[in-house]
Amino acid sequence: MDTTRLTPPAFTAPAILMSGTVDYDMYKSFRRQLDQASQNDLVVVELSTLGGDPEVARMMGEDIRFNSEMAPERRFVFLGKAAIYSAGTTFMSFFARGNRYLTRGTRLMIHERKMNKELKLSGPLTTCIATVKAALHELECSIEIQNEGFANLLVGSRVTMDEVLRRAPENWYIEADEAQTLGLIEAVL
Repeated sequence: MDTTRLTPPAFTAPAILMSGTVDYDMYKSFRRQLDQASQNDLVVVELSTLGGDPEVARMMGEDIRFNSEMAPERRFVFLGKAAIYSAGTTFMSFFARGNRYLTRGTRLMIHERKMNKELKLSGPLTTCIATVKAALHELECSIEIQNEGFANLLVGSRVTMDEVLRRAPENWYIEADEAQTLGLIEAVL
């Protein structure tokens, strides 16, 4: 896989442009643009987002991973602009570290997944136990998925999982130059 550092001219006409909330509308736009770029050897994916649905980010990321594996001669590069928060950082984690770039002043934000759920117990006690166990399993699985994303993000960096797990509950903001120093990205443009 080619991870030679790219120069700014490589980013003048990104094949995929996205901004806004990471949601199913963004996914549809992403897939349409990805399909249109099927003949490109270099596919620059430009994103600016304040976050959104982490599962949609994972779907887009899996499309990048799949395409990268199916056509190793093609290069998929991430360019983050202004804000790459939450689900945007999850999406970025699917790109090889050598294919991650941010524009000057861009901020990454890493945080734990959030859940907003009320647990109502009503009925026979065994049913109540099953309801509580189901909620616990949902939490445990969500934490596993979250930590898999953190692990992907950290490959090749100087950041440890312990540091991410310590800082993520407080919303960890990382400026572009610091992200480069930490080895989370290849370069700042």
